Amino acid sequence: MVTEIKLPKITIKYIEGKPVNQLLLVGGGRQPSKDWLQKAVNGRTLWCIDHGVDICHELGLVPERLLGDFDSCNSNSLQWAKDYGTIIEKYDAHKDFTDTQAALNKAQKDNCYTILTGAMGNRFDHTYSTIFSFGNSLINGCIADEQETIFFLRSKESIQIALKANPKAISLLPISPQVSGVNTSGLHWELSNAQLIQAEPYAVSNVQADEYHGDFTVSIGNGILAVYICWQE
Repeated sequence: MVTEIKLPKITIKYIEGKPVNQLLLVGGGRQPSKDWLQKAVNGRTLWCIDHGVDICHELGLVPERLLGDFDSCNSNSLQWAKDYGTIIEKYDAHKDFTDTQAALNKAQKDNCYTILTGAMGNRFDHTYSTIFSFGNSLINGCIADEQETIFFLRSKESIQIALKANPKAISLLPISPQVSGVNTSGLHWELSNAQLIQAEPYAVSNVQADEYHGDFTVSIGNGILAVYICWQE
């Protein structure tokens, strides 16, 4: 069964199928544009992680759940969420996991397709932790905003991606030590049964082939692969 995920700049089709219920999880990193967020939340359950509640407060988008140690969110936003009946899950600031890891673990148990936004930019260590935590988990989903999007493929999976805006770069980044059986169609530099090594990530800065008009596909044999799409300059 094919599962279709629609976001403001992109539509993804998973050939193997994914969970029907969809969750938008707003983190405390670089915040998405207000226009992107308002479009992306439509028809999806909304959760926030710490500072991520601030932009939702500003837009009047009440989250079903708010998680974090609340060391970065505005106290007025926290009280606003409480007043509207949001489920609050507070963690100790001195813990051996990140707020995002806790939220992803909770989302995985709910068996939703999870779209994590507010997760890129700002600090590199937070971005690194988020990408590898997401990729190495069993969670179905992606990391996305209007500037960058990352989809994760695990063994034997394939996706078809339709882009509504021409990206600056498309890169294939191994999350596991190696990814074998990598095939692409619709890119300028194609791969056929390739093996990608995490220690030598060379499959970066690809672009679409002109004749495919915005669609391309990626499939893998074994491993975990991040498909990274960048629109920012």
